Amino acid sequence: MKEKHSVAFNFVMNFILTTSSLVVPLITFPYVSRVLLPVGNGKVASATAIVSYLSMICMLGIPTYGIRVCAQVRDDKEKLSRTVQEILIINVVMMAAVYLAFGASLYLIPQFAEDRTLLVIMSSAILLNVIGVNWLYSALEEYAYITVVSLAFKVASVVLMFLFVRSQEDYLIYGGITILSNVGSYVLNFFRLGRYITLRPMGNYNLRRHLKPIGVFCAMTVATSIYTNLDVVMLKFISGDEQVGYYNVGVKVKTIVAGLVTSLGAVLLPRLSYYIEKGRQEEFMRMVSKALGGVCIMSLPLTVYFMMFARESIELLSGMAYEPAIVPMCIIMPTIVFIGVSNLLGMQVLVPTNREQDVLKSVIVGSIVDLVLNLALIPKYGASGASVGTLAAEFAVLFVQMLFLRKFLAKIKSDFHIVYYIVALLPAVGGSGWMRRIVASVLAAGVSLMWRHFMVLAVTGVVFFGVYGGMLLVMGEPIVKEYAMPYLRKVMRRGI
Repeated sequence: MKEKHSVAFNFVMNFILTTSSLVVPLITFPYVSRVLLPVGNGKVASATAIVSYLSMICMLGIPTYGIRVCAQVRDDKEKLSRTVQEILIINVVMMAAVYLAFGASLYLIPQFAEDRTLLVIMSSAILLNVIGVNWLYSALEEYAYITVVSLAFKVASVVLMFLFVRSQEDYLIYGGITILSNVGSYVLNFFRLGRYITLRPMGNYNLRRHLKPIGVFCAMTVATSIYTNLDVVMLKFISGDEQVGYYNVGVKVKTIVAGLVTSLGAVLLPRLSYYIEKGRQEEFMRMVSKALGGVCIMSLPLTVYFMMFARESIELLSGMAYEPAIVPMCIIMPTIVFIGVSNLLGMQVLVPTNREQDVLKSVIVGSIVDLVLNLALIPKYGASGASVGTLAAEFAVLFVQMLFLRKFLAKIKSDFHIVYYIVALLPAVGGSGWMRRIVASVLAAGVSLMWRHFMVLAVTGVVFFGVYGGMLLVMGEPIVKEYAMPYLRKVMRRGI
């Protein structure tokens, strides 16, 4: 296989795409949360969680399995075409079954009947996920195309949001626009399939060969979703839409930041699967080792920063009405580290080596932990209880995966330099805390609260991450030294 782009290029593309998922909510969420208020925002969040469950059942774990199996045969167009068609047949059959069950639930479940129109609109994501075959484009490492098209749809959604979401009753429009933003580009994916595979029916399909691995990936996805989506559904049924609204704000920040951290791992699965298939073990080990360091370099400072500045982040994004979301956000932010590392160990180490059963075991443990804690804590503590459940679940998943990979981790532990990261964080925390007090005192009078929060985040962000990165450079942290120093030398030479 001719590798069109390096992993670094793919990471940059995926990082840009993930960053857009950060920028778009920063632009739209402050506006939307103030227009829809906690109840309207909670309705859309609840509908999104429900449809996420339906999509999960429909997709059967195919988004991950499809990347692995297609990456392994992408050198052979005939094998690739047959593989894609077989997976699509399975996916379409499942989609029909899901839509039948969904249609019945809209009339049989009172809570669904209340928001029937919204749920129907949001359910279009199920169809788009199936026909979009985004897993094929990821397997082929078409990250440049994925990024450009997705960005175009996100920009269009921002414009539409400001034009048409004007009152609390516009939550239906908001729901539709979020679908356009997230999966609207999948329509183009469907029409471009002919560039990569043969569209004529291949015949003699062997669907059975996919059923067992898809079943494992499906079970893994179901278990994972328990502690990523079930908390929202349980909050709705136990505590109501208002608590969902508070929880959703904190989770949104966590999800966006975690997406930045996992953007590296997302581009590794096809390449690592290919290396394993071709027996290139040394390259596999080297890439995983560097990726683990990169994940920690990113996740630790992001976690600490957003815990320090949770109040400013929440009130800037959503307004004073969402003050109860501050504590849930602080509780849930450490999951960024757990998610980043477990995503790498599970999806980029265990899955390419055909050990998805171990990933399944880890997420089953996590889902049990989350379910038990949610039942115990949500009735009394609402959004904060759900945050504790999610935090414990993510840690449980990581702990189990580390047990499975203890021999593998022992081989690469010498390349892991956590002391550098902790030492670099200390002056970053002190400097940004000191700068927060200065900015707040300077802008104390005659400045709106929103503008003050914006300035605090802007200034402290530069100080925090600047000091952190500078300390890593000064100490000679190996990954930063390898990738950042050559770039800085080029910049300095050009400047001279």
